Amino acid sequence: MNSGIDLQGTFIQSLSDFGISAELAQVLWMPFPMLLMIIGATVGVLVNVWLERKISAAVQQRIGPEFAGPLGVLQPVADGLKLVFKEDIIPANADAILFTAGPIIVVLPVFISYLIVPFGQNLVITDVNTGVFLWIALSSIVPIGLLMSGYASNNKYSLIGGLRAAAQSISYEIPLALSVLAIVMMSNSLSTIDIVHQQSEYGILSWNVWRQPVGFVIVWIAALAECERLPFDLPEAEEELVAGYQTEYSGMKFALFYIASYVNLVLSALLVAILYLGGWSSPIPIELLTNLTGVDPTTSWVQVVDASLGIAMTVLKAYFLVFLAILTRWTVPRVRIDQLLNLGWKFLLPIALANLLITAALKLAFPTAFGG
Repeated sequence: MNSGIDLQGTFIQSLSDFGISAELAQVLWMPFPMLLMIIGATVGVLVNVWLERKISAAVQQRIGPEFAGPLGVLQPVADGLKLVFKEDIIPANADAILFTAGPIIVVLPVFISYLIVPFGQNLVITDVNTGVFLWIALSSIVPIGLLMSGYASNNKYSLIGGLRAAAQSISYEIPLALSVLAIVMMSNSLSTIDIVHQQSEYGILSWNVWRQPVGFVIVWIAALAECERLPFDLPEAEEELVAGYQTEYSGMKFALFYIASYVNLVLSALLVAILYLGGWSSPIPIELLTNLTGVDPTTSWVQVVDASLGIAMTVLKAYFLVFLAILTRWTVPRVRIDQLLNLGWKFLLPIALANLLITAALKLAFPTAFGG
């Protein structure tokens, strides 16, 4: 099994060819993965914000952003710059240390999770053997930051928002983990690279969404709840809690919450695409096309086309799911907090557990189809 291009080894070898020692090249490499991840995630946020505004405008028969750049594409940049230069206010009775640490704890795990996402054929920053559960573990840190922010604000609306975020995260992480465990069971691996390879043999027919339709729905609902998207945005329900845990925040601290929300949405869409929609694999396998045309798949131009197509497929699948999330925002009403918790504990949890047990039985009965 190909575990992916060794980006670190290639970088060190390239610098060594210029006469730089391997030790110095290793030091120069260290900031690169984080820098690459931050740039990619930030661009994803800007695209996501613009798409949400244009799609929301289309749903409501409006024009949306229009004047800040062509078709309003620079509007998210303008909003980001505005927040950077806004005054950073800490309430007089707030706990200043926790108030400042909260947004940082929220945003860091989301960015770190991008390290395990394969964006194309053999293109991943770090292929961690436990990549899938590393994502789940990191996502469970976010509610701690939200609860910390709500508590430190010394505001009843902020505290209620933080408590709701913690309750919501606990309720939906368990069904999410059980559904992902069914995928792990079929793939015999926790690596995101191996999970995509397991889905690439027969094109669209081998995608996990056909073998795990219930798991796909559960994971997508849980992902929306983890991202606090409508209809699950109870922690910041503006009709009830002003702005929830964000009520007392301004300037760059508020921008961190804003960035974390959208980065988390893109991350969840990417990982759902990787787990259930074949990741970088095309609906029609590239090997089938090369065999039909008689082209050698090892030629350089075919590999370049394959890699470019893989990156495009990963991004397109992810943004299709983002489109569904934006559409859901304007078509489904917000649920009450009791309905939200009942859905997680009394409905999704038993179904996710039954799905896991049925997957185990099918794996024993049909090992070829279910990864025996």
